[in-house]
Amino acid sequence: QVQLVESGGGLVQPGGSLRLSCEASGFTLANAAISWFRQAPGKEREWVSCIGTTDGTLYYGKSVKGRFTMFRDNAKSTVYLRMNSRKPEDTAVYYCATDRSPFQGIGHCQFGMEYWGRGTLVTVSS
Repeated sequence: QVQLVESGGGLVQPGGSLRLSCEASGFTLANAAISWFRQAPGKEREWVSCIGTTDGTLYYGKSVKGRFTMFRDNAKSTVYLRMNSRKPEDTAVYYCATDRSPFQGIGHCQFGMEYWGRGTLVTVSS
């Protein structure tokens, strides 16, 4: 059974750094591209970032570019989202997603994912 489990969220202050994790099981992470999405209260789901089967293939949404970083550890079957310079508007439930296939382009990262985790809530507030 394909499963994605996000962790690392919580109540944090603005600024600083926070790392979210997405642990995958039921498929080989090394063969799959992974996307992060987020959904803030009262807002539509927003695509955040995408990583291909290597750390060299990375794409970020305009709202997080320059602040967030994705990377993967295939040995741990885990991908990460490092959140730097946190802002209150980053408050959202963060989801990771995949369709188990390699990178197929940024459009696929944004719209082609089939398997989703349950999400982890990040609340940025002073």
